[in-house]
Amino acid sequence: MRRFWLSPYDRLVSGKPIVNLLPLQEGERISAMLSIKEFEEGKFVFMATSQGTVKKTSLALFSRPRASGIIAVALDEGDKLVGVAITDGSKDILLFTTGGKAIRFIEDEVRPMGREAAGVRGVKLSDDQQVNALIVADQGFILTASENGFGKLTPLDDFPTHGRGGQGVIALQVTERNGRMIGALQVSVDDEIMLMSQAGVLVRTPVRDISVVGRNTQGVRLIRLEEGDQLSGLERIDGLADAAEAPGAGGDEPPGGAPPSEA
Repeated sequence: MRRFWLSPYDRLVSGKPIVNLLPLQEGERISAMLSIKEFEEGKFVFMATSQGTVKKTSLALFSRPRASGIIAVALDEGDKLVGVAITDGSKDILLFTTGGKAIRFIEDEVRPMGREAAGVRGVKLSDDQQVNALIVADQGFILTASENGFGKLTPLDDFPTHGRGGQGVIALQVTERNGRMIGALQVSVDDEIMLMSQAGVLVRTPVRDISVVGRNTQGVRLIRLEEGDQLSGLERIDGLADAAEAPGAGGDEPPGGAPPSEA
């Protein structure tokens, strides 16, 4: 889809139905988006599904789309695509699950495949878990958040590298207070995040205001929700503040200060 097909709207405007822009089949939904300028050789599209499957396909294989769309990955019944990213073939990959687990493995463990291939196992899931986030490791912190509005920042280096297909390590404690983990983001201290609830409430907050704590903790409150409402999504906003003017810029001072007692 070309970017100029979309017009800018005020945040209170409902927008244009996506079916007016893309020929979606009945029951089909948009699950991920990528911004592409050039279909470079040596670049890959890395994909993850809710049932823990991962796949890596050359970006060049997507350079000739059809009006009706082209197959990106073969999905088993009940499975769905939850994350996509552009890689160079040499990155570390992190997968996060609704059960508060995360696994980190080197991208080289996944060989390049054709568009119609199904992929290989990325993480081993228990019956009640699903993958809900894919991150290509770079630098900074990992923000994890739960459905009841709690979350935290954890240094990326706290997530050890293991072989593909394992169960992973704890990324956020899933407790009665927290509920299930709904997502994870890779952020820097100069970024901001947007938190969105099922009731349509949106909160925007600087990353540096969130506490940094270890992996095996519950975290702190990120958003105060009304009874019956739950956190449904989170998105990163690239650093809007001038890093030269922002206090603690340069990474010398971690965001959030000392870990709070409720973590």
